[in-house]
Amino acid sequence: MREAGIMLISTALTCAVIGNAYYQRKQFYPTVVHITKSNPSMTHLLEKVWYAVTETCLAFTVFRDDFSPKFIALFTLLLFLKSFHWLAEDRVDYMERSPVITWLFHLRVGTLLILLFAINLTMIHYAYNTTATKGPSVQLVFGFEYAILLTVVFNISVKYILHTIDLQSENPWDNKPVFLLYTELIIGLLKVILYVAFVTLMVKLYTLPLFALRAMYYTMRDFKKAFHDIVMSRRAIRNMNTLYPDATAEELAAADNVCIICREEMVSASKKLPCNHIFHTACLRSWFQRQQTCPTCRLNILRPVNNNQGNRQQNQAQAGPQVPQAPQAPGFNPIGMYT
Repeated sequence: MREAGIMLISTALTCAVIGNAYYQRKQFYPTVVHITKSNPSMTHLLEKVWYAVTETCLAFTVFRDDFSPKFIALFTLLLFLKSFHWLAEDRVDYMERSPVITWLFHLRVGTLLILLFAINLTMIHYAYNTTATKGPSVQLVFGFEYAILLTVVFNISVKYILHTIDLQSENPWDNKPVFLLYTELIIGLLKVILYVAFVTLMVKLYTLPLFALRAMYYTMRDFKKAFHDIVMSRRAIRNMNTLYPDATAEELAAADNVCIICREEMVSASKKLPCNHIFHTACLRSWFQRQQTCPTCRLNILRPVNNNQGNRQQNQAQAGPQVPQAPQAPGFNPIGMYT
């Protein structure tokens, strides 16, 4: 009887899910695709949960004397809050790919960020008071984890504000990639400082924290990449402003005057690269924030290219691929055939 009740409830819930999907999609095949497709947020969540659980198991070996039901409860709470941080990050990244954002989305994200910020501050304060009164314990790890989560909330909040400003503007915001790059650099620097301080403190009090080495390595790598991207982008933008000429009306009329970055017609404010490809100046500025190559031929913008080489590349692109000629046989003289 109990098994029959469980089967009945499971069948009813399955029918409710299918009915809700059909109500949203209105047709059979879109409903099937909606039900069977994987959720990227859940996929990212499961991947990160696996690493978080593994690192916590390594932390058990360092603080095995503090292993207790309270420790299990604090770890469960930490993992629960980490999941909400990861989901909030995916939701904010979704804003850049979605053309329409409802007011309900803003209400949910704003409320979630405020709650996560308050909870992180509360747990950091609790870990600090416990360590100050009872001495070093596992609260060092929890305080450090919540400090890292606090930087994550700050990063998500800045991205949310920048995406919201960009959505409210009629034209694309050209300076948004610049602010995003500097935000990643500042957040990366804060994380590196926290990891170095935590590892130094753990080595001094306990032992080398193996559970923090992987995250520390990725944090330093991301910080190095953000710093490198800023330096390279500033160099590419400086070259664009000083070395590359503005495209004239005759050059725009002679070439295809459609910018392949934004797919809009180029009328003014366009730059010609050394490979003779022409783009909007604002589009190139946004493009150079992430990569310093020509969007069409992938020419390295930071590498000096003379005019002859640029003209040769342009002529080869216009002429198309050349058909190789068959080699002549040894001793063959086409003139000697008629003598």
